[in-house]
Amino acid sequence: MTGGLPKGEVFSADCPSRRLLGEVTSKWGVLVLVALREGPLRWSELLRRIGGVSEKMLARTLRSFEAEGLVLRDARPVVPPHVEYSLTEAGHEVTARLVPLVAWAEEHAIRTSGTGDRAHG
Repeated sequence: MTGGLPKGEVFSADCPSRRLLGEVTSKWGVLVLVALREGPLRWSELLRRIGGVSEKMLARTLRSFEAEGLVLRDARPVVPPHVEYSLTEAGHEVTARLVPLVAWAEEHAIRTSGTGDRAHG
């Protein structure tokens, strides 16, 4: 590690870690991971939980995280189809690092809103 960062090429434009970092730290990426931290959720539950996310962005984010090994898609062969999304071990690991950031953002937004009584969210 140099200066607290791993020896890698994250600053290089073509480093794969930069793409993954961008996906994980995107607005929808953070919210999907944090929403799944307490257990599996179905598609419709995620859509309701994450206010403002479009179906297209939710699908894109979930597909990306599944490909990266952060989210597991469990499709059960029943009628009607039952699909649940959950965090993998790597997903739990990265989410544990994101939760303090989300908590800081919520707290900071309240402190800087000027009223001090703004609701979380």
